[in-house]
Amino acid sequence: MTAVPLGAVGGVAASGAALIGLYVLALRRTAGLAAAGAALAVSVAAATAAAAGLRPWNVAGTALVAAGAAAVAWVLGRSRRRRRAERSALAAYRTGAPEIPRFAALAERDRLAVELHDVAAHRLTAIVVSAAAARRLADPGRGAAALSHAATAARQAITELDVLTDRDDADLDVIAALAAESGARYRSTATAVPPSTAALAHRVVREALTNAARYARGSATRVTVEAAPGLLTVTVGDSGGTALEPHLGTGHGLLGLRTTVAAAGGVLSYGPDGADSPHGPGWTVRAELPFPPDPPGRTPGGTPGPRRRPLWRGPTALDWALVVLAVALSLGASLLSDDVPDAFRGVLPSVPVVVLSGLHAVPLGWRSRAPGAGLVAVLSALVLWWGCDRAGWTRPPVSDIFLVYWWVELTFLYSAGAYLTVRRGVVAPVAVAATGGLALASADGITGSRAAAWAALTGLLAVPSFALWWLGLVTARRRERRAAAAARGRELLERDADAAVRDQRRLIAAGLLRTARQHAANVADAADAGRLDAVLDEARAALGALRELLRDLRGPDGASTPPPTVAGIAALAGRYGATVRYRGPHRAVTVVVGVAAYRIAALLLAEDITLTVLRLDAGVELTAPPPGSPGALRQVRAVADAVGGTLTRTDDDAVRVWLPEVFPSPSG
Repeated sequence: MTAVPLGAVGGVAASGAALIGLYVLALRRTAGLAAAGAALAVSVAAATAAAAGLRPWNVAGTALVAAGAAAVAWVLGRSRRRRRAERSALAAYRTGAPEIPRFAALAERDRLAVELHDVAAHRLTAIVVSAAAARRLADPGRGAAALSHAATAARQAITELDVLTDRDDADLDVIAALAAESGARYRSTATAVPPSTAALAHRVVREALTNAARYARGSATRVTVEAAPGLLTVTVGDSGGTALEPHLGTGHGLLGLRTTVAAAGGVLSYGPDGADSPHGPGWTVRAELPFPPDPPGRTPGGTPGPRRRPLWRGPTALDWALVVLAVALSLGASLLSDDVPDAFRGVLPSVPVVVLSGLHAVPLGWRSRAPGAGLVAVLSALVLWWGCDRAGWTRPPVSDIFLVYWWVELTFLYSAGAYLTVRRGVVAPVAVAATGGLALASADGITGSRAAAWAALTGLLAVPSFALWWLGLVTARRRERRAAAAARGRELLERDADAAVRDQRRLIAAGLLRTARQHAANVADAADAGRLDAVLDEARAALGALRELLRDLRGPDGASTPPPTVAGIAALAGRYGATVRYRGPHRAVTVVVGVAAYRIAALLLAEDITLTVLRLDAGVELTAPPPGSPGALRQVRAVADAVGGTLTRTDDDAVRVWLPEVFPSPSG
């Protein structure tokens, strides 16, 4: 028995320990640090080979093989790190999902409380102040002004209270119903827009039609809703008329609405029609409402963000590690022989081998994103190698290359089944079997008819080729079933959340809100009757009802934790005394991205800060001042890295975290 040299045993042990270390580093640390460790390991391996006096080609082969092994260790560690993050996110989501409807209702409760305080309570307070001052001064002129103001403000409060609980009507059909109720001519070219945009359009139409009823009695009104890509245009006009009664409004309704529209990224304009207007000397209100309010690929400040899909951080890192491994096995293993391989004797002989090896390996980087194109490129490289082989330009022969590196084609067969439709993917095993049969039939040991050998070998290779393709199909079907189940679960949760929000509005509309509305109506009636004392009493009673309502609305929300979703960040911010500003349209995100965004928000939130959450098709971006603790910043980076995200600093030193939608798992 031949004894194994101790040096060889030590070298194997050291290599194994290095690979384990790289795996652990990739598992527990960020991608950049783990990649640096892999690069260092490859450099040490090459330096050690050079120090041992190996020939230059052996040193190059050592470096390539070490790079392949390091890439495999790195990607295995990264893959497990990503799977851990995914399992953790799914577990957190399953735990917090039952709270989604309740917190949706709480968010609606908070919205109602803010609007009640800012709108209705403000108007009623102004009525009390002016009426009390007029009664105290006993000035007839001031009393008349207070009564006029009370009538106008009370009616505006009634309208605003009605609008407040009318939020269910956040679609285009309600605008049509409102126009019909007002007797306006209605025309619409829009089919579907985001609910928030429809709700704002509804407010514009309501305010414009209310003004037309006040100031243009008897006029013909018209409502037009037009849709263009990313833009909803609402136009409300009248043909002119007489005021219902002098000074009924305050003139601030459209001004406030202009501010609201501007906050949503839109533009509100209004004014009298020109002399050449076909509608007569009336008044027109026009709103341009964009959706989404943020252009895709831009940050809230308009600066391009780091929103690349991570090629080496996310799941596609496996594809690029396979590229490195393929190059290492094809070129690196050849360079480890004692003698210079024939293919590398001189510059010219080595060029075809290097180029063909690269052409056969690099398409693995497209395995997940474009498996069809990648397979065509791999098979083209194999056919080109066959042609060079027949011309005597390359060594080793293409038959040997195919036998050793057939795993590349098999990898693409699995991907074709997993990512392509059956109609497109079924061609893949046929093409691989035919091309592989051509390569094997060109071997020197083949005697007799090479065409017959090609046909026989093609049939033989078709069995494993179709088996790998079918395995990919099974994986795709399993993924589709998980996606369908997750979509059903999301739909049920959204339905429950919508129902909880509607119940919250009904509860308020049916209870104290109607009490406050009745008091406001009594204020208007008392003002019309010229009874200043009754105006004051009813306004105070309305304020009392509102105070009671606000106290109930702003009660405790319980000790439960908000659900770990992008929407749940708002409730979380309330507990920190922070502000969340959502930008971009409301979009469903995967569970992994949603939970990661929530966890990062929890690390970034602090008292009195503003956290911006930008929602895009490609992912979610969070921007906030940096946390006070360096440890918290490291945790933010780790959470983002585990899901393939990045952390950068803006020009004003804020922290910007980009979480791309790269997870193939459709479970969220």
